[in-house]
Amino acid sequence: MAIGRALISVSDKTGIIDFARALDDMGVELISSGGTASALRDAGIRVLPVTEVTGSPEILDGRVKTLHPKIHGGILADRRKPEHLEQLRAQGIDAIDLVVCNLYPFEQTIARPDVAEDDAVEQIDIGGPAMVRAAAKNFQSVAVVVDPARYPDVLDALASSGEVPLEMRRTLAQEAFSHTASYDSAIAGYLAEDSEFAPALSLSFNKVMDLRYGENPHQTAAFYRSAGASAGLASAEQLHGKELSYNNLMDADAAWRLVLELPSTGAAIIKHSNPCGVAIAASLDVAYQRALECDRTSAFGGIVALNQPCDAATAEGIAEIFTEVVIAPAFDEAALDTLKAKKNLRLLRAPTVVPGEIDLRKVTGGLLVQSMDPPDTASEAKVVTREQPTERQLRDLRFAWIVAKHVKSNAIVLASEGAAVGIGAGQMSRVEATELAARRAGDRATGTACASDAFFPFRDGLDAAVSAGATAVIQPGGSVRDDEVIDAADEHGVPMLFTGRRHFRH
Repeated sequence: MAIGRALISVSDKTGIIDFARALDDMGVELISSGGTASALRDAGIRVLPVTEVTGSPEILDGRVKTLHPKIHGGILADRRKPEHLEQLRAQGIDAIDLVVCNLYPFEQTIARPDVAEDDAVEQIDIGGPAMVRAAAKNFQSVAVVVDPARYPDVLDALASSGEVPLEMRRTLAQEAFSHTASYDSAIAGYLAEDSEFAPALSLSFNKVMDLRYGENPHQTAAFYRSAGASAGLASAEQLHGKELSYNNLMDADAAWRLVLELPSTGAAIIKHSNPCGVAIAASLDVAYQRALECDRTSAFGGIVALNQPCDAATAEGIAEIFTEVVIAPAFDEAALDTLKAKKNLRLLRAPTVVPGEIDLRKVTGGLLVQSMDPPDTASEAKVVTREQPTERQLRDLRFAWIVAKHVKSNAIVLASEGAAVGIGAGQMSRVEATELAARRAGDRATGTACASDAFFPFRDGLDAAVSAGATAVIQPGGSVRDDEVIDAADEHGVPMLFTGRRHFRH
């Protein structure tokens, strides 16, 4: 399909001048309107105003420009049907072979914290989506380009064969419908902000990259970014190392969420989405070493997250053990020099904000949706025992509580002086989770604070924690046997706090 006439109307003008000039040099007639037409004219490119094509002025502050039969007839005519071509001739309509269009910056507009509703609504494009969808529907006869990255592909095709091949037009049409679907999803989400869970859920994600495989080599996989996302793992920049895997990304997200909730300079080491070491300290290198001490064996091949810029001393410590990924808000030059010596080590620089998204879990034939579990410092936890915690115990209880929130249920965390020393994760029995944490901690369990992500249903879990060496306990409470567990704590002479909030993580 040769290109004789192109309609260009773009909000994102990246590369449009060079693309339009190349089309003009090939003898393609260019039609445009508004800011795009002005930009092309200013660059010395010949352009026919839309108003001359339609014979109608732009009206309603530019809301109506291209919504006209001489535009949409030219786009929608199926060149394979003689009756369509005859109707174009009868109506004096010239065919349009290429539509180059991307839409008003709605998502960028609503990302501004002070945006007014009228300003947001004015960025809801009407004519653009109509043209894009018309051209995409008619891909048998028309090419549509919504992504500036595609301009070289189209020019290469025209230069080599004089046309845009059908398979390319089909691919461009798919991209166009994805573009408008993403756009409509953002608008629907904005208008539904007052409703936590709308009757219909529209989701829009753009592919970041294909992955080598999924959780296992026989599974295919890809990584997508939420449309409009400007924070979180999907906005991280890879500075070094081989390509990221599915499991790398899963674990890096778990590590990043945890480390950003720590109350001060801290490090977390994640393995299979569970923390195997977490600590805070006055300096980052000490925090990392204390996190590593929790479980050196499991840390091998793990993911390291740091909530402060990675410095040389911390990098030297990390380099001593095989690590898959390091994620931090920044890396100084000395740290980069040290870590880049590890050819395959992935280094990610990430924004220190986790977006307040909804949590999505796919199930067979459906989707589970919930609000995200927010940060919890246990600041309102109540002492329910006769024994009161010391200031040191209170600090460790609150630290252990933060860590427990990020451990798979059933979760038990033993902590001392701002470091996890034993973690029991993902056990079917809370007693077994306690025993696992105690086994990992060994002698270090003596004098620890114990956090449980959910209540102790019987006193046996608390007994196991105290037997291991815990001297203070924090848990949500809410069991029918709370009194029995409180009596057990009093019997042992250990303080216990109830938070009133559970943190299951499945």
